[in-house]
Amino acid sequence: MAARIAVLSRGPRLYSTRRLVEEARLRDVDVAVLDPMQFSLFVADQDIGILHGGNRFEFDAVIPRIGHSITRHGVSVLRHLEQLDVWCANSSTGILQSRDKLHSGQILARNRIPTPSTSYVRDMKDIERAIENVGGLPVVVKVTQGTQGQGVFLRHTIHETRNLVQGLLMTGKAVLIQQYIAESHGKDIRALVVGGKVVASMRRKARGREFRSNYHLNGTVEGVDLPEEYAEAACRAARVLGLNVAGVDLLEGTNGPLVLEVNSSPGLEGIEKASGVNVAGAIIDYVVSESDFSDVNVDQLLRTIPGRGVISVHMRNHPHLIGRPISDLFKGKIPVFALSRAGDLIWNPEPELQLRFRDSLICYGDLAELREKFKQNLFSLPSFTEGEKDSAEP
Repeated sequence: MAARIAVLSRGPRLYSTRRLVEEARLRDVDVAVLDPMQFSLFVADQDIGILHGGNRFEFDAVIPRIGHSITRHGVSVLRHLEQLDVWCANSSTGILQSRDKLHSGQILARNRIPTPSTSYVRDMKDIERAIENVGGLPVVVKVTQGTQGQGVFLRHTIHETRNLVQGLLMTGKAVLIQQYIAESHGKDIRALVVGGKVVASMRRKARGREFRSNYHLNGTVEGVDLPEEYAEAACRAARVLGLNVAGVDLLEGTNGPLVLEVNSSPGLEGIEKASGVNVAGAIIDYVVSESDFSDVNVDQLLRTIPGRGVISVHMRNHPHLIGRPISDLFKGKIPVFALSRAGDLIWNPEPELQLRFRDSLICYGDLAELREKFKQNLFSLPSFTEGEKDSAEP
């Protein structure tokens, strides 16, 4: 039986919502548009429940189209559905991470995905240092929460930058100062990622003196053949932020793609018209094919047994272990089930695998026992001599 799909949207007449419904019905899929603000959430003794407009929620899968203005409530609804094991095209965590530009930038940088240099500003005295950190004037000033180009400004002088930042801070906004990529002025690339693949892409160009290229700001759009490195950057960005459906905005830098932003509810009108690709159909096909296979919140699952859980050990904090095999750290059975290296996970790593500076060991088991093992073994190993260090360089 085909999945019963609910599109969470406050605008049933909006282009993107209409297209999703049209494509679902063409595939004989039971589909409905549900207003996120009409849900009632219940938490009772050892149980949780949910109603929409007073009626039971009886859908197998959800496509969230949650606007910025209702992010908090929309995410609460998604969390409730996730606890009920309802399949969601984008997770509540993924939406929250993508909507905070500072948080998403932190995650992208941690996973070595190239982005424009960015500084977080919380006080007027931080401005000059922030400008210096991102490469000097001109700079892009933006608020951490915003969409469709709102809250994004280009400033060419220190005086203009100080006045703008002061005004934003006085209104309670969190402010970022970002590197200006001159070679990409007034243009960017939007890649639409569905299920870990780029299904469509377009180049957006600003009109006149406007430097923001957003379609909703009257920018022009055209289809573009996306180079492989751009597609790879877009897919990796969506993946590390926890999004199955995402619009990834890329700048064309001198040294390759730079991920500017990742949108968890991308508009479909501009990219369908520019690329000629049935993006809505691709999303519905993905939801139907994947809705039987729910993602697992591993952290929550592994914490269901009191006293057991996951810990990680970062090699950068233990430089005397770099170059040693994993087996040197433990006596007897090795409790390592994964090694994080250069943005990838190596599952069940071989005991002879040599450790590198940026590696992290991930272990599961009794937390008190794991910590005791590490205390006994991590700190009892002697440091390498200089000759050993040289021969152990990864």
